[in-house]
Amino acid sequence: MTENTAYAVHQIARPHGFPAATDFTLARTPIPSPAPGTALVQNLLLSVDPYHRGLMDGGEGGFELNTPLEGRSVGRVLASRDPGLREGDLVFHREGWRTHALVTRGVNGTRMLRGHEGVPLEAYLSILGGTGLTAYAALTRTAGLREGEDLFVSAAAGGVGTATGHIARLLGARRIVGSAGSAAKVRHLTEVLGFDAAFDYHDGPVGEQLAKAAPEGIDVYVDNVGGDHLEGAIDVLREFGRIAWVGGISMYNGDRSPAAPRNLFEVVHKSLRLEGVLVRHHTNLQEELEDFLVPHLRSGRVGTDTTVVQGIDRTVEAFLGMLRGDNLGKMLVRLDD
Repeated sequence: MTENTAYAVHQIARPHGFPAATDFTLARTPIPSPAPGTALVQNLLLSVDPYHRGLMDGGEGGFELNTPLEGRSVGRVLASRDPGLREGDLVFHREGWRTHALVTRGVNGTRMLRGHEGVPLEAYLSILGGTGLTAYAALTRTAGLREGEDLFVSAAAGGVGTATGHIARLLGARRIVGSAGSAAKVRHLTEVLGFDAAFDYHDGPVGEQLAKAAPEGIDVYVDNVGGDHLEGAIDVLREFGRIAWVGGISMYNGDRSPAAPRNLFEVVHKSLRLEGVLVRHHTNLQEELEDFLVPHLRSGRVGTDTTVVQGIDRTVEAFLGMLRGDNLGKMLVRLDD
């Protein structure tokens, strides 16, 4: 990398199915100077997330080609002409997938980090970031998990999945079951993260495996996958169960309009509730989330659960690895030692 040069990941082609490295390029520009009302931030950590895949197809709200990609990031202010930001401040913003960015406090989610002592920087893009906020909103607002209830979470070894497991345990869940994509991840869920049961969805029909893992049923399902996971959970949910639908990673690289689960009428028969979760509707919970989790992060009861790749030039590699499920916990890219 060259001094006084900024680097940014650009999308240069629309993916057909699973994205390829050739759909992206690493562009170089001079480091920008802040205009009045803006601050220059050097990014330290970038987030790569499943939702990026949907935006790469373009259309309304999607990514434009040949421009820096958007993404959650944590950075440090190098120079500021924004009265709300000072040199040296740590900030969260959404101008990621690049080494340097111009931001304005309060615009596009840009905010100063509270900088809790004893909390690693990675936490602000994992369990204290949008990932943890999604899990917290799904459990406390959408599903209303109550103490003593049983929970199933899909893609449980990923970012939102691991955060959901931690938060559900702190909220007093009785039994937590997770699905994952390998035997190693299943062991990680039960032996490291403390899930009560877990299964590899490759090992057989999801509904059958879930029924064995939760023979008494479940009260809440946090869905990161959709498809056969959603169908299986509907079968196993008890009466008045709740589904917080966060994502559908099983559908991101193929048909976006799958047939409804064959057992969808069970939502009526069992008086179930299914509701989608978009983190942007819950940003008002940020301080509540931090107040709830920071003591447990400091004590070591809760970890950041991240997989970290080094270097802006490996951002696409990290993104593709996340889509393949190579990560344990939240996948991040570190830009500065």
